[in-house]
Amino acid sequence: MKIALINENSQAAKNAVIFNALKKVADAHGFEVVNYGMYSADDKAQLTYVQNGILAATLLNSKAADFVVTGCGTGEGAMLALNSFPGVICGHVASPLDAYTFAQINDGNAISLPFALGFGWGGDLNLEYIFEKLFSESFGGGYPKERAVPEQRNKKILDGVREAAFKPFTEILESLDKDLVKGAFAGEKFSELFFKDCKDDKIAETVKKFLN
Repeated sequence: MKIALINENSQAAKNAVIFNALKKVADAHGFEVVNYGMYSADDKAQLTYVQNGILAATLLNSKAADFVVTGCGTGEGAMLALNSFPGVICGHVASPLDAYTFAQINDGNAISLPFALGFGWGGDLNLEYIFEKLFSESFGGGYPKERAVPEQRNKKILDGVREAAFKPFTEILESLDKDLVKGAFAGEKFSELFFKDCKDDKIAETVKKFLN
């Protein structure tokens, strides 16, 4: 699994702490973590939580990433932004229990964390515990286990509803404010990381339009 980490501007100073906690857990499972930044509060490219949504949706729809870890101060804004796009099911995760039940019941592909709430002494440990429970089992296994079949059925129904509700992703990108989208792709390592892993030529060509 390839996991992308994305930070918006208000919590960018925590990027290294989040990356280290995530990588420690990912390494134990043989997963790869790709850090898209922001890397510090002083980065030239300043991502908003709305741009987190654009970037995350681009990575997931193009298969450049299999899973996205992101967040903001409360985690709510980034969660809403990510869920505004097709191909993304993002859960708001504040605890290890949230992480486990989201993975097992909702079988999503992104989480949004509240990096400004309760992030004091031991914040790095809480992140590590969250990531441990998130990736402790294969997604979609159900909880409790006797509820697995109806939960899996409901997830398929949700997928169908979302497919009917959204336009194709490239059409959405091209209909958005160009400066907003361009800013989402302005990270110092974006092009290097994205085009190496992107598996959708149409999305890659659409992204290139915003980089010229």
